[in-house]
Amino acid sequence: MSAANNAPQNDRTYFIDAENAAEMARLTRQDRLITKCMGGLLPEHADISSMHTVLDIACGSGGWVLDVARSYPTMQVVGVDISELMIEYASATALNQRVANASFRVMNALKPLDFADNSFDLVNARFLFAFMPAVAWPQFIQECLRITRPGGIIRLTEFDVYGATNSPACEKMTELGSHAFKRAGHSFSPDGRSVGITPMLGRFLRDAGCRNIQQKAHALEFSQGTEVYEEMYQNHMIVLKLMQPFLIKTGVTTQEEVEGVYHRALAEMQSKDFCGIWYFLTAIGEKTGPA
Repeated sequence: MSAANNAPQNDRTYFIDAENAAEMARLTRQDRLITKCMGGLLPEHADISSMHTVLDIACGSGGWVLDVARSYPTMQVVGVDISELMIEYASATALNQRVANASFRVMNALKPLDFADNSFDLVNARFLFAFMPAVAWPQFIQECLRITRPGGIIRLTEFDVYGATNSPACEKMTELGSHAFKRAGHSFSPDGRSVGITPMLGRFLRDAGCRNIQQKAHALEFSQGTEVYEEMYQNHMIVLKLMQPFLIKTGVTTQEEVEGVYHRALAEMQSKDFCGIWYFLTAIGEKTGPA
């Protein structure tokens, strides 16, 4: 049995089994869509000459890490994830593609990070709310600050709901998911209608003492007829299926109800009139102190 599978139950807070191969494939494809929608790998930084060491937290199958490492061969890029399956895959990909400046480690982001102080010029993290309890965020940001060099950057990207659509069943699945995250303790929303994480990102960075805080919103349209529609349809088909045990476990629905909603959502997404858009937010803060 792998070390990841031996992890205590309270370490496994991701809403889907992190060792699931279908989830790994989904995250790999989703990662590319998100990067493209954000305008590239490091769109906020016209000059990356001062960036030599980069960390991606909860890197999944390592797509962003590998892309950054290939695009910037002088950087040392590290990815960490709790999933042993994800890290094994990412490491094998780096080896097979001879991306020598990319490396990967199994690590739990809910615990102290196994890096020395002031190790990285950029600490990147995307969509952590899926496993991060709300109460854990302040300590996590402090850990990011500790391992970021003075003058370095912390970069967080999150979303509140998994798309807004004109599909009643898709909206029902979103409602169930939002309430499930609320019951699981991952939400900042007072009523569970969303995750409520995006309004918090700037405050987290300010409270940690970061300066030059910037925020940028992104929108990914996946309506019928758009370039990414088919990819997002496949994404929904997988994630809405894999998250069902989480919805049932938190008590927001039953197996019978969620199966029905799931199949209606997929059918409604195939309508020629289907419209959908996914909003997410990036917040960036600079660690104080001499660069």
